[in-house]
Amino acid sequence: MKIRKFLVAALAAVGIAATTVGGATAAVPAPTTGSLQRYDISSTYVSGLSSGGFMANQMHVAHSDVFDGAGIFSAGPYDCAQNNLNTALYGCMDTFMARKTPAQLEQLTRDRAAAGKLDPVANLSGDKVWLFHGTNDSTVKAPVNDDLATYYRDLGSNVVYNNTSASGHAWVSPIGPNSCTSTSSPYVNNCGGDPVKDMLTHLLGSVNPASSSALTGKLVRFDQSTYTPGGSPSAISMGNEGFAYVPQSCQSGASCKLMVTLHGCYQYFGLVGNALMDKAYLNEYADTNNLIVLYPQATTMTGNPRGCWDWWGYKSADYAQKSGPQMTAVMNMAKALGAGGATTTPTPTLPAPAGLTVTGTTDTTASLSWAPVPGAVSYDVYRNGTKVNGAPVTSAGYTDSGLAAGTTYGYAVAAVDTAGTAGTRSAAVDATTTGAAAVCVTASNYAHTTAGRAHQSGGYTYANGSDQNLGLWNVFATSTIKQTSPGYWVTC
Repeated sequence: MKIRKFLVAALAAVGIAATTVGGATAAVPAPTTGSLQRYDISSTYVSGLSSGGFMANQMHVAHSDVFDGAGIFSAGPYDCAQNNLNTALYGCMDTFMARKTPAQLEQLTRDRAAAGKLDPVANLSGDKVWLFHGTNDSTVKAPVNDDLATYYRDLGSNVVYNNTSASGHAWVSPIGPNSCTSTSSPYVNNCGGDPVKDMLTHLLGSVNPASSSALTGKLVRFDQSTYTPGGSPSAISMGNEGFAYVPQSCQSGASCKLMVTLHGCYQYFGLVGNALMDKAYLNEYADTNNLIVLYPQATTMTGNPRGCWDWWGYKSADYAQKSGPQMTAVMNMAKALGAGGATTTPTPTLPAPAGLTVTGTTDTTASLSWAPVPGAVSYDVYRNGTKVNGAPVTSAGYTDSGLAAGTTYGYAVAAVDTAGTAGTRSAAVDATTTGAAAVCVTASNYAHTTAGRAHQSGGYTYANGSDQNLGLWNVFATSTIKQTSPGYWVTC
């Protein structure tokens, strides 16, 4: 039982919420659907917590030509997990197992850089790095965080390491609702002071005070498939939507800095909504310091039921290298905003297919057809913004399967040229499957498991198929779920 509890606690990195302190703090604006625009970016940084902290370190090391520094709450050194979940759990969060020393990981970094899998290690010398670990944080143990500090210092980085705070495992902010020593939802603690200001001051230099007025920037909600290798975010455990907070000054042409902020497990938008974007206390500094904040989104998949970023290899053995699929997607987003020079997103060369039509539906399928595009070697089909075809579609028609009955889906199609670049997407059409829509079922989590709608592990309940966490497994905790395809249940 002790090991089970450890597994649940160890993999559950944080959610963030807050209360106001010392005056009103404005809520993040309602998101506006759009695309990432290019701005005048003078420098780029990355930050994150727990799984997002491990990922932040990976991104900084792999793309040190682009990132000028990193701010990390509670994480370990570069590729500590070595593509092994047990090592991640017992060596890089707890310390039951042996793990590679900082010196060994430094040599690994040099070897990969020499092979072109990472940017040159010399770039890390002089980079500013801010690290935080609380004395009551037992989720990622202190010796592992110490290894991260040693790793960076040995490579010449300018490190500030706050390891004296009494905080539990959490992002710490002056608007945190939890007591300092807490390690509990929503995993944002108030320890007095302002660690977010400390982080930004070290990374950026002196900073203006955070805004206490209504935020004047915009929160852009964008389609992550545009930046994802293969065009399918869900295939690499990323969400359909990402977000970016853009201050008014940056919209007006001012030279701005960019902060890429990576959430932890159990903190992706599909589960907690805008908790991180609203309460991390970054947008308040963004408004007064010409700082754009990019909030990419991970999600759940088989092998990653908690929506963590890939820092142990659940999706790709290349997770910590420039070729890692999540790494590539996030970098494409950052470069689309202006980080590190020209965006890597290819310019579409083929026009949008005309005449996209729904030719038929069943309870679980939707069939489409469109006019062929001259020069196209294949087509990509998008459902609700996410590419759904695994293999190239070589004809001007496609049948999408595995759908929910009585549900409306939006479809678009893009032609693909000989270089593999997808062209402009067609106008969207809606397809509504036949049959009755899925019925939401509300019951205790215990009842869900006995009825075959969910299963339990380590004292928690998970929806069958989607593995979404429904909360504690008992007769008192209730949840509402629906079946979208045979054996696949999701929260309503």
